[in-house]
Amino acid sequence: MQVAVIASMKRGLEHFIYREMVFLENQGCLIRLFPTKIGSGLYAPKKEWNACRWRLAWVVAVQPLCFLRQPWLYLRLLWETLTTAGFADLALAWFFASKMHDVDVIYATFGDHKLFVGYFCKRILGKPLVVCTHAYELYRNPNPRLFLRALAACDQIVTVTVHNRDVLHRSYGIDPSTVEVVRYSVDTVEYRPERKFVILIVGFFVERKGHEVLFQAVKQLAQDDIEIWVVGDQGAESTSVDVHALAHRLGLGKQVAFFGKLGGNALKAVYRACDVFCLPCRRDNRGVAEGFPLVLVEAMAFGKPIITTRHVEIPRIIKEILVDENDVDGLAHAIRQVYDSRALREQLSARNRAIAEEEFSPSNTAATADILRRVAGLQQGIGPVMKAADAEQQGCVQVSSARSRH
Repeated sequence: MQVAVIASMKRGLEHFIYREMVFLENQGCLIRLFPTKIGSGLYAPKKEWNACRWRLAWVVAVQPLCFLRQPWLYLRLLWETLTTAGFADLALAWFFASKMHDVDVIYATFGDHKLFVGYFCKRILGKPLVVCTHAYELYRNPNPRLFLRALAACDQIVTVTVHNRDVLHRSYGIDPSTVEVVRYSVDTVEYRPERKFVILIVGFFVERKGHEVLFQAVKQLAQDDIEIWVVGDQGAESTSVDVHALAHRLGLGKQVAFFGKLGGNALKAVYRACDVFCLPCRRDNRGVAEGFPLVLVEAMAFGKPIITTRHVEIPRIIKEILVDENDVDGLAHAIRQVYDSRALREQLSARNRAIAEEEFSPSNTAATADILRRVAGLQQGIGPVMKAADAEQQGCVQVSSARSRH
């Protein structure tokens, strides 16, 4: 059975529409997608759905040909639009109908312009029409007069709640016995309670952040309950890495969640929710290294176990857990250590929080203020001053005022 699905792709397909089409496909339906609006978003149509993309110039250009083929029907429907204000829906319907001859049924996913286009396609082709009504079109329908006419022409009306069926009866006079209630579907195998061990990485998609090393290490572990949360996006540098393609290439699509760029409470939420923070820093192929990544400081402040590398300044602050740069085996072993031991995670959490409080207090900025005052010829303040000689001797960085507070 070939189904002509009329849906909006204003911001890509809506999630529940995309999922419904996948389920219909699993039920043996051959999907042909006819989008009333076209745009990009999270859920792009599958190639197999052969989306009928259109442009206004194409829709306009096809009208004379449609008139020549079916002049009386064209004029009759055109006259109908004068009383229902549905000319734009009719014009698009003529374009779609020219691509719909081999379908078995037309399915309008909403009772708005999707239904109106489907209604005119039915009038043109004589194909059966099914509509699924949701909510907003029952309360703020863009064309109530055409809505009633299109509903009357439907071979089946479907809605997603009993309440909606009652509204159709009360507000539009639709016989409830003619309306099927079909609730939303969800894949209860894919959507189920389960515990995941979450590794968080935050940073621009550049080589020196080590996304590839982390992905390879997780791939080596072959643990389905390990999930990587990736926060960040392409940077401005020419060495950007396609991290999405990397995850796909390594077969980790189901274990990697991409959050894009986050800030504020959203970023804090993923820090709080992760089990371990991992940033396998390395020099890139041009020899460019990190300074001391701020995200490590943030993760320590949240009291998170950290796995990172022996890279530039990092070992001066973080003593464990460290691995060599580009050491996939070592990183996999480190992740396994933290994964296996709650006690180790709690120990690292407490230690990292203490380091954050001691070494990275906001009062450190007082040292910068002192420098600015001194250079400006003003009186020096009493902010923290880094004792470089002591730091070199003890193998760590000390901040005098921060230590005095503890």
